[in-house]
Amino acid sequence: MTDAGWQELRFNTTPNHIDSLEDWLFEQGALAVTLEDNADEPLLEPGPGETPLWQNIKLVALFETGLDLSQILAEVPSQWVTASAEEAKFVPDQDWERAWMADFEPLQMGNRLWICPSWCEPPDPNAVNINLDPGLAFGTGTHPTTAMCLAELDASIKHGINLIDYGCGSGILAIAGLKLGAAKAFAVDNDPQAVTATLDNAQRNAIAEEQLDVFLVSQTDAKARLRPVELVVANILAGPLEALAPTLIDLIKPGGRLILAGLLSEQAVGLIAAYKPWVTLTAVQEKEGWTLLAGEKLPE
Repeated sequence: MTDAGWQELRFNTTPNHIDSLEDWLFEQGALAVTLEDNADEPLLEPGPGETPLWQNIKLVALFETGLDLSQILAEVPSQWVTASAEEAKFVPDQDWERAWMADFEPLQMGNRLWICPSWCEPPDPNAVNINLDPGLAFGTGTHPTTAMCLAELDASIKHGINLIDYGCGSGILAIAGLKLGAAKAFAVDNDPQAVTATLDNAQRNAIAEEQLDVFLVSQTDAKARLRPVELVVANILAGPLEALAPTLIDLIKPGGRLILAGLLSEQAVGLIAAYKPWVTLTAVQEKEGWTLLAGEKLPE
């Protein structure tokens, strides 16, 4: 590394060759190696023990300036790459923290709600503003599924209700619900990191401790702490949403509302059918190939 910048080499590769290619590049003097999606392929939530990778990967390696990279390009094992850079590209040094921060700006969700990074002034001080930075877990409002959930909460939440954010991630949906007028929110997840992130985000948004109950679904007292509420929102994936149907239904009061997200548009029909005995779900929003379903629980 120098004060001026780095040299960058890019290689197209596949998951089964990543480790070998990374090791070889570090042996050649690479200072850093990063992976990027090379085919606009979504990565969905992994199962236990899985490390998901795109099927078509762009590997970016950085080297010191002044180092002759022509031999590396000539000798990279052809069986590990589907394409390699024709020449090195110079990458100038810069304030990377500020460059990263510039990618995030306040986002409006619905009519009242804004998601604002801590380093930005809220565009509308009188709006419902949530202070949320990229960090632990996922759910900053930038993903279409999260954005649709926030807009739906903005449009439909009623003052004084209780809600459950099932699979809370960063806690953004529970926090938004409370900011929009809910009296109490329960945020649950199966990942301890999500609990940590939710508690941290609640604190930075001045959420009172008695308003938000955050815990793992695996805790022995989880069932006792979850009681039927007026609104349940779950932004997970289609498979878990289908498997969780009986659980989520039991958490909704008769006439209460269910919001489901995290499903691709082609998966909506299957989920609507899975919940049909209890809730008449409809596709309320669609965005970038994702669909949000919502509906009221039928009378018992």
